[in-house]
Amino acid sequence: MKKKSELPACPVATTVSLIGSKWKILIIRNLRTRPWRFNELQRSLQGVSQKVLTSSLREMIDDGLVIRTDYKTNPPHVEYSLSELGKELMPIIDSMEVFGNYYKSL
Repeated sequence: MKKKSELPACPVATTVSLIGSKWKILIIRNLRTRPWRFNELQRSLQGVSQKVLTSSLREMIDDGLVIRTDYKTNPPHVEYSLSELGKELMPIIDSMEVFGNYYKSL
């Protein structure tokens, strides 16, 4: 997690710094329903590269928003899910969904 000294003074800017990329928002959107494997996420996010997805997931893990569960099997089985902190973002994601539907209906 980031130190308080690394965060912007503005709370909105803090949130944007944590989830402000196109891919992070869409990853969170997917993870709100269930844990996902890496390849599932990549297939569902058309246009994301493996490098960007890996980087985004690592950043969200470091920020405490996502949990990576390694089942230590062969072949490897790793799942990503929202942490309790990440679940606190659900009202934001839900509001974005409502606004998106409203905007599309205009």
